[in-house]
Amino acid sequence: MGEKAGGRAPVIRNRKARHEFEILEELEAGLVLEGAEVKSLRDGRANFTDAFARVEDGELWLHNLHISPYEQASIDVPDPLRRRKLLVHARELNRLASKTAERGLTIVPLDIHFSRGRAKVNLGLARGKKLHDKRQSLKKDDMRREVERALRARE
Repeated sequence: MGEKAGGRAPVIRNRKARHEFEILEELEAGLVLEGAEVKSLRDGRANFTDAFARVEDGELWLHNLHISPYEQASIDVPDPLRRRKLLVHARELNRLASKTAERGLTIVPLDIHFSRGRAKVNLGLARGKKLHDKRQSLKKDDMRREVERALRARE
């Protein structure tokens, strides 16, 4: 996929995150990759299923992000499910650590994109939705779509 003018076209988007979680705030972090993982990401060969971020030993780590091995790579193929380091400012890291210590908050990846050739991940500080919250969100989205459809029909 090509990059937008600002270099922020999402390569991979976690569609499930906004359905499963209420996103309280967002931030961008750098993603540390090895070897051919960059080429796999550019091809869109990654999967967010059950991916999350966690502060461990004063560093931010992304767990369960599956990046498929690049087929043309022959040596040093890293484990597709290994944990990957995320780069954020110390101030943001401390703030995230204190917020996730609160009950029920977690850090979920929302999308991966490239900015000036560097892999970045948008993270969301999130709280899990209950079933009735998910139904309300779907109902609100349906109503918004109907209003937009009606407005387009008037034109």
